[in-house]
Amino acid sequence: MNQEWSLDVLYKGYDDPEFIRDMELIPDKIEEYASVVAALGEGDVKEQLVSLLKAEEEFETFFVRLDVFLSLKQSVDGNDEQAANGVARLMDALGKVKKYEAAAERFVSSIADLPALIDSDDFLREYRYRLMHAKEEAAHLLDDGAEDVLARMDVSAGQAWGNLQSYLTSTVEVDWQGGKTNLSHIRNLAYDGDGNIRRQAYEAELAAYPKVEASVAFALNNIKSQANTVAELRGYDSVLDMTLHQSRMSRQTLDALMDSVQRFLPRFRQYLRAKGRALGHENGLPWYDLFAPMGEGGRDFTLEEAKEYLVSHFRPFAADMADMIEEAFDQAWIDFYPRPGKEGGAFCAGYPIFGQSFILTNFGGKLGDVVTLAHELGHAYHNRCLEGNRPLNTMDYPMPVAETASTFNETVIMSAAIAEADEKEKLALLDSRLSDLTQSICDIYSRYLFESEVVERRKSSFLFPARLKEIMLDAQRQSYGDGLDSEVLHPYMWVCKSHYYSASLNFYNFPYAFGALFALGLYAQYKEVGDAFVPKYRALLRATTTASVEDVAKTAGIDLTQTEFWDKSLAMIGEDIDTFISLAEQKG
Repeated sequence: MNQEWSLDVLYKGYDDPEFIRDMELIPDKIEEYASVVAALGEGDVKEQLVSLLKAEEEFETFFVRLDVFLSLKQSVDGNDEQAANGVARLMDALGKVKKYEAAAERFVSSIADLPALIDSDDFLREYRYRLMHAKEEAAHLLDDGAEDVLARMDVSAGQAWGNLQSYLTSTVEVDWQGGKTNLSHIRNLAYDGDGNIRRQAYEAELAAYPKVEASVAFALNNIKSQANTVAELRGYDSVLDMTLHQSRMSRQTLDALMDSVQRFLPRFRQYLRAKGRALGHENGLPWYDLFAPMGEGGRDFTLEEAKEYLVSHFRPFAADMADMIEEAFDQAWIDFYPRPGKEGGAFCAGYPIFGQSFILTNFGGKLGDVVTLAHELGHAYHNRCLEGNRPLNTMDYPMPVAETASTFNETVIMSAAIAEADEKEKLALLDSRLSDLTQSICDIYSRYLFESEVVERRKSSFLFPARLKEIMLDAQRQSYGDGLDSEVLHPYMWVCKSHYYSASLNFYNFPYAFGALFALGLYAQYKEVGDAFVPKYRALLRATTTASVEDVAKTAGIDLTQTEFWDKSLAMIGEDIDTFISLAEQKG
């Protein structure tokens, strides 16, 4: 089994003649698209609209291939100069396209009776939601010149600051046991079975951040300043308002979600205190023991064992899911292990037009790493469900539903594992599940509070590292409460989480809470109706690129704007918390 992914479906390397050719074709492809846009407004409107969409299909397919290849090369080697140069060149070129995209959106918004025109053509009907959304987006566009300037400046502003954070956190050296290691490795030790190792790794991690905190703070300040500026220029009430619009999600849905989460936080604190007591802590759980393994189920997994575990647990749910997992392991979709220069964490870069997803993990052999694989493979399954859509309807689903399939996967595998476990294993599995949910709900809530505060304060002041640490600690105390030891938190979570470092993708936190609870609600339906749910689930995933978040949920009979749905999902977590506390007390 390959331990590193293969990108051959994209290009076979920098010396691949197709890669060399495509890099040279970048100016020509931009000119081709520009010429189609320039001709808009001349002739039959329907013919022009069809021509525009087909040009966009070709353009996006061409550039996505280059972008994915270069970005993936850079993600596993922060010192890859050729990848960095290629990404910079590509971003500079794409920045010049924004003015043409803005002109195209204005053309769409100018069509007098757009719904009737869409209904008159089978091809246009497939892009109904995209076209209607573009008509709404036009209200927030600047003039072509301003759009061009913003896009070009972003390359050396927001994107550059984001690249700096990624580079610094992937290359900073961490002192460890007389030698040097990286953040990915040291953060993986949070799952170690030895409490002394967990505490020492936590201390080593915190000791490394001062080396990069000032530079990363400048990155965060400038990215959020840019986001505030862009939101104001585009006429949004706030960065959050802009994000919700981009997410195709209403503020009513977000408020209902956050209201339910806030009311449920005391239950998470009960779980954390119980875990703390079981580990010998009387003042709440210290941060370094958040991921401490519990019970008898903390065995190590080889890659082969992880594959078998995932396949065996998903096959009863959906055979096509299990088959895809085997394909991912066998056909080198996954880059498994940490190494110097590689990004921390995990992600799935999936583009259905290539028929394959690319998954990055930093596999450490623990159950949590297997769950992470399940999560990322959920993204891959989502991508597979989109393969039947038109090209432009395969690569643009909003943030909240982006985490639905991944979190549903976590729910499926953990529920199955817990159900079949004996008493010795059940405590470990419940803890693993609750630990993940604590991150998806409790920690995400703290990140939401942190980003809200930073965005607001950045309107009038620069936030140095000391202030950012204060804001982070305050957010963690509000979210975790007395569940954690208030003297042993993590003031540097703003440094290592890449989600904060995009000027065009802000508040990438609440979608995780949304995904976790939406997935629980969907899983409850699956348990009620059985196999009949699976086709409906595939249809729901396929609809995520062609409907608002609320309308996607309606396909499963769910009203996201009411707290009732979110409360029911959280109640399922409450049942696990009660069982965990009982088992932990028995163990004690």
